[in-house]
Amino acid sequence: MEHILIVGGGAGGLELATKLGHKLGKKDKAQVTLVDKNTSHIWKPLLHEVASGSLDTSTDGVIYSAHAARHGYQFQHGEFIDLDTGNKQLTLAAIRDDNNELLVAERKLGYDTLVLAIGSVSNDFNTPGVSEHCYFLDSAGQAMRFHRALMNNFVRINQLPDNRELNIAIVGGGATGVELAAELYHVATLAKRYGMSQMNASKLRIHLLEAGPGILPALPTRISDAVRKELKALGVQVLENTRVSAANSKGFETAENGFIAADMMVWAAGVKIPDYIKELNIFELNRMQQILVTPQLTAKGTPDIYVIGDCCGFEQRDGSWVPPRAQSAHQMASVVATNILRSRANKPLKRFVYKDHGSLVNLSRYSTVGNLMGNLTGNSMFIEGRIARFVYMSLYRMHQIAIHGWFKGMLLMMVEKINRAVRPKLKLH
Repeated sequence: MEHILIVGGGAGGLELATKLGHKLGKKDKAQVTLVDKNTSHIWKPLLHEVASGSLDTSTDGVIYSAHAARHGYQFQHGEFIDLDTGNKQLTLAAIRDDNNELLVAERKLGYDTLVLAIGSVSNDFNTPGVSEHCYFLDSAGQAMRFHRALMNNFVRINQLPDNRELNIAIVGGGATGVELAAELYHVATLAKRYGMSQMNASKLRIHLLEAGPGILPALPTRISDAVRKELKALGVQVLENTRVSAANSKGFETAENGFIAADMMVWAAGVKIPDYIKELNIFELNRMQQILVTPQLTAKGTPDIYVIGDCCGFEQRDGSWVPPRAQSAHQMASVVATNILRSRANKPLKRFVYKDHGSLVNLSRYSTVGNLMGNLTGNSMFIEGRIARFVYMSLYRMHQIAIHGWFKGMLLMMVEKINRAVRPKLKLH
């Protein structure tokens, strides 16, 4: 039986495994296996809410093994470390517990068709001190690590007799940094409702550092201007044209010989593909280390390997690269699912064409702004407020429906509404 192996359970990988599980796995037409180094999935655009405590992974996460059993594919827990394209084998690292005891030995998985959906990691640009002193938001585990430290600092500030402030510095004026800054003000306000009587948004001092001339550089100026205005109204110190040269335990040093003190430091200044992809010395890469692909999303020179999501280097006809966004991964997963089915039927493969549906930035409960692309006219429409918030949440709902189906997707939405009514709005542990 043909074995289709998908590496990476992010937005694209999980949606693809679900589609192929229904089309092939449940009907015993092929074996579909999803591999991920984590045991559960959380939609990556929501990681800033996990970090702040607005979102609880225990209720909003997807357990891969349970999801696999329901949707016709298999799940293998493990970290991808090597690839033998000649023998069509992939190597997974050994799994050890917290005491370094061996749980599962290193193993190899064979495949007939391989899909790489490994995503991206934070790029610290080899800035001295960043990896030792900063929090990253690449995964749910890292986001929860930040959240635990945040709650500890809230408790500390709440117990201090003076008007001591909590200084948080965020490097990177992209969507992650911007949304996290706003979300932190929201949870600081919520903390007062849950026993921290001295903790509120006025105790926060947040610096948002962007090396370029403006925040949200990939979005239209009207959006970045609106977001900057909202952030400053909240109290965020937006520092543009500010490049970090080093980090230490006390804060960030800047290229302008300045110093920004911080109790907590977050690095969200860009992404890259994991270094081991380059070290495999198998694929053609672009300057972001993304794997170059054909118009059908197969890796150049290896037609039995597809690439989707952040690690996919797809050059469009105008010379631009498809951006590493959730909507890109969603569209790529749909095309690869179609192409795998077409390949099995000896039909020509479908070309991938990226459709930009616009970009939205959610500033917690304070505001949502963005632009929607008109598919008929090609024009961009600026939206904000409740309409923008509705569209922003619709993107997540589409992802839920893609991995759970319409019926369960709707049930989950109802459960979320009930949880918001009966559970604390802030995760306190």
